[in-house]
Amino acid sequence: MAKVTLIPAEENTGIIFKRTDVKKNQFIKAEYKNVSSAQLCTTISNSSGVSVSTIEHLMAAIYITGIDNLIVEIDNNEVPIMDGSSSDFIEIIKTAGTEEQLKKRKFVKICKEVNLKDGTKSIEIKPNNFGLSIDFELSYENQIIGNQKNKVDFYKDQLKDIYSSRTFCLYKDIEQIKKAGLAKGGSLDNAIVVDNDKVLNPSGLRNKNEFVNHKILDLCGDMMLSGSRVLGNVSCKEGGHKMTIGLLKKIFEESSNFVLIDLENIELITKDLKKSKINLSATA
Repeated sequence: MAKVTLIPAEENTGIIFKRTDVKKNQFIKAEYKNVSSAQLCTTISNSSGVSVSTIEHLMAAIYITGIDNLIVEIDNNEVPIMDGSSSDFIEIIKTAGTEEQLKKRKFVKICKEVNLKDGTKSIEIKPNNFGLSIDFELSYENQIIGNQKNKVDFYKDQLKDIYSSRTFCLYKDIEQIKKAGLAKGGSLDNAIVVDNDKVLNPSGLRNKNEFVNHKILDLCGDMMLSGSRVLGNVSCKEGGHKMTIGLLKKIFEESSNFVLIDLENIELITKDLKKSKINLSATA
């Protein structure tokens, strides 16, 4: 079991994880520089090796609910999988509510195209002055997952199909995931499992594009590791956590790729939880 507590934070704090089950070096800032592994999930670590894995669904929920400053206390090294999506995190945050802070929200504005390729996999980002869009193409040999494509504008589109889409895997890959020490509480209650030509979950899929929509959700959560919200159009083909983190690193390698700005719009003032803690417990 893991206990996670979301604690309101002051302006300019950003998103910081705190491991309450260790006595020293508890804090890990959620940013791309601290990503220690992008294999199967996103793991961040501090200089002392204290880590938290599977942060992407919570980070996506933080992005979607508009939170900029937050302390995430956790007594385990893996964020609970919940239902395999960001839905539970979002509902909990919405119930607690958010409040505006006085500081303007900062953005990473992309100034020119940045791209990354690895065989058939590719990811690129182009300028967008007004928001973040993600265009994702998924390609699997499995006939159930197959080829799916979707494009989402995170500032204009309805996002329920995105944040409610669950993580998925092939039945034959479950042993590998368990050996990696991940998804300790994994089951058909918190992941889509595909075995050859069928979905094993009795309730089936939540939406027709659930596979690619979950990839978009993951990418959104990883993009939050820029340290600020990104203004850009992302296109990704057959990518994953490793490709997204690689793109972030490449963006920040050259100062001409981006500029940091803040916006006046009242809707874009930084936000935090209302002044109360949120507690949740679940199997990691």
